[in-house]
Amino acid sequence: MRFAAYARVSTDDKDQKPETQLIAIRDWAQLNRHDIVHEYVDYASARDHNQRDQWRQLLDDAAKKQFKGVIVFKLDRAFRSVRDMHLTLHSWELLEVGFHSVREQFDTTTPLGRLMLNLLGSLAEFELELISERVKAGMAAAKRRGKQIGRPTVEVDIERIDKMIELGQSIRAIAKALNVSRGVVAKEVVKKGGAKN
Repeated sequence: MRFAAYARVSTDDKDQKPETQLIAIRDWAQLNRHDIVHEYVDYASARDHNQRDQWRQLLDDAAKKQFKGVIVFKLDRAFRSVRDMHLTLHSWELLEVGFHSVREQFDTTTPLGRLMLNLLGSLAEFELELISERVKAGMAAAKRRGKQIGRPTVEVDIERIDKMIELGQSIRAIAKALNVSRGVVAKEVVKKGGAKN
């Protein structure tokens, strides 16, 4: 079977080497008679999707069915959370792209692996509900203590905005000059009846 290998090391830990992960992945593939057709390597934290170019490329290539499975050394090398893992693996399941983790022996090409996927999906939903409850409780407690929830109110010079609108300046120029968002300026523009974007 044609597999893709994915390795990721965190930029926070300079002593890590992706080759350590790739050796274990190659050994597993050889033992199980799979061909690795491409190796993707990122140097970034799990949550930093902007720096994980190779992971995004792997996702694109999986959607194009350029391989039949993905191998990682450990689950946390690929996924940010249980929910992220479940969503990704579910989309791969629809594409008939398998997944294997060397360390955890997680393999969606087997019936047991697919059962594990469904169990993990349930755990992901439970995790989201717990997080949501904690956030709501934290916000309610902060509100009781008198803390403002959400963005602070922006103080703006309405008269100056009005004058700039009358001079025909664009929303972008006004926002830049006053160091406020375009949305703040746009609200005032709507009241005044228009300006250029």
